Amino acid sequence: MLPSFRWEAVDPEGRTRRGVQEADSARGLRDRLRAEGLTPTAVEPAVVTSRAFMRLPPRELALVTRQLATLTQAGMPLDAALGAAAAQADDPRAAKLVAAIRGHVGSGEPLAGALERYPRTFSPLYRGLVAAASETGRLPDVLGRLADYLEARLALQERFTTALIYPALVAVIAFAVIAVLLVYVVPQVVSVYQQSRQTLPWLTQALIATSSFFRATAWLWLGLAGLTAIAFAVGLRHPPFRDAVHRALLATPGVGRMLTSLDTARFASTLAILVASGTPLLRALDTARGVIRLRPIAEAADAAAAGVREGMPLARALAATRVFPPVLVHLTASGEGSGALAPMLERAAADLEREAERRLQWIAALVQPLMIVAMGAIVLVLVLAIMLPIVTMNQLIR
Repeated sequence: MLPSFRWEAVDPEGRTRRGVQEADSARGLRDRLRAEGLTPTAVEPAVVTSRAFMRLPPRELALVTRQLATLTQAGMPLDAALGAAAAQADDPRAAKLVAAIRGHVGSGEPLAGALERYPRTFSPLYRGLVAAASETGRLPDVLGRLADYLEARLALQERFTTALIYPALVAVIAFAVIAVLLVYVVPQVVSVYQQSRQTLPWLTQALIATSSFFRATAWLWLGLAGLTAIAFAVGLRHPPFRDAVHRALLATPGVGRMLTSLDTARFASTLAILVASGTPLLRALDTARGVIRLRPIAEAADAAAAGVREGMPLARALAATRVFPPVLVHLTASGEGSGALAPMLERAAADLEREAERRLQWIAALVQPLMIVAMGAIVLVLVLAIMLPIVTMNQLIR
């Protein structure tokens, strides 16, 4: 197999073009590009051994996986499918990564081994499924399931992000308005009142004191916020603090149920794809446990795996933890009884995702008006504090 090179060139119209091609050498590829009417500006080997820059965004990884699944399901050999995926990639990082994997595979390395060189892009679940599929000859089907899985996770993440955009914008605007009023508007008005030498209402005096305090300590508050964020991030790296935060989140009304549904849906969908790919149940449970983010639920998954290891049915082991939602337990029991465990797990994951979305929409619908009312109340107090001295002066003039 010829080595692959990543190239960039300028066409006669001045537009930049790029791609990945095989050639005997970089010089030979330059000659080929010139023969096609292109002016090469860069030609370099596509196989890059550095791991530091081999990381793809989730969207690009899902797209590459879908392309490989489609090409291999159409009967194209793996080497040719990797070459076609690298040539079709719009993102230069994706083209470079796929071409690098193709180089490793072409040198005799198994696909799973090539993926292990880039752990920042390919998760243990991804690598484990590819390894099992390569052994059983079901790589096209497994790549299709992986593509479905990645696209579903990406779609769910985008829906959650969209639902949170409006509350976040309201919060930012509220803090910005209040900060401008306290730091800029209030001092301007205070200077006018100070010249009048009248006794100011207590609300106005409190506003002036608050404004002076925040103006004098603004940098301290910013520094404190930064230090708090850093301390929180560092604390999350320590299991006791992280466990306490996770348990507090799960105990929060509304939020806890939503996070439980979301994490359990991720666990169920991962377990479904593993079971459908022929992975033994105990191994599938250990792998699926790795996608759980909240520690209490991860501990429950460990307890369920221990119960299955002792001979308990999966549904009974999940129910014994008293953590997993009943829908997952009941559908798992139905799947075990009918011999269709993977489809039932997929159905449970879909139901839990819909429940998590409903709860998120309910929380967002509740938080938005509360934030608007709180912002209106604060602005009302500020306006009253500014207007009361004017009203008092008008009464004195009368």
